[in-house]
Amino acid sequence: MRARLLSGLSCGQSRSPARTVFIRDVVKHLRKTMASIDRADWHYGGDYPKDLPIENGGTHIGMYLTWIINNDLIGQTHIENSKSEIEKVKKREKTGRDFLFSECDEKLWEEDFNEEGLKFTEFYYQSSDPEESYGQYLDDYLDEFDDIDCESLYEIPNTWENYDRLSKVLDKRYSKWKNGGNKKSWKFWK
Repeated sequence: MRARLLSGLSCGQSRSPARTVFIRDVVKHLRKTMASIDRADWHYGGDYPKDLPIENGGTHIGMYLTWIINNDLIGQTHIENSKSEIEKVKKREKTGRDFLFSECDEKLWEEDFNEEGLKFTEFYYQSSDPEESYGQYLDDYLDEFDDIDCESLYEIPNTWENYDRLSKVLDKRYSKWKNGGNKKSWKFWK
C-alpha cells in the first residue's frame, strides 16, 4: 500500500525496490531538512496523475487536519491567526484540505498542533520505523476507502461523507492512544 501511496500506483502494481528506497530516502531527507510532517507538494510533485488538480495531493492531509480541528487539537498559531477559518471547518463551510492550502501553505507542521495533538500525530501519522515514511494513518486511510473505485489515493473524493467515515477510525485510534495504547512496540518498557 505504501508504494501505491507514494507513487499513485493502483492495487496490485509495484515499483522496483531501488525506486521505493529512493522515494523513502527522499521523504526522510525532506523531513529532516524541512521539519514538516506532511506536505501536499510531496504528493503532487512526484508520480502524480496528470489529470488531477494539485489539491488532491492534500486530501488525506486535509481530512486529518479536519479531525484535528474538530477535536480541538489545533495549534495556538491557528487559534490566534485563523480563528474564523477554524470555525468554517467546524461548521463544514470549508474543508480541511482548503484550510491546509489557505492557512498552512499546503504543509503540515508541528506548530499546527497543540501539545496533545502533536504527540498523537507523532504516534499515529508519522512512523517510528526508519524504513517507513508514514505511520498507521495512511494505512487506515487507504483501508477505509478501499471500496472506492479509483486508481490512486489521490482520487478519493474530498467529501464530508468520506470525512465522516474516516473520523470514526480516527476517533477509535485516538481513544486507544489516550487510554494507554500509545506505546510503540519498541518502547514497551516506558
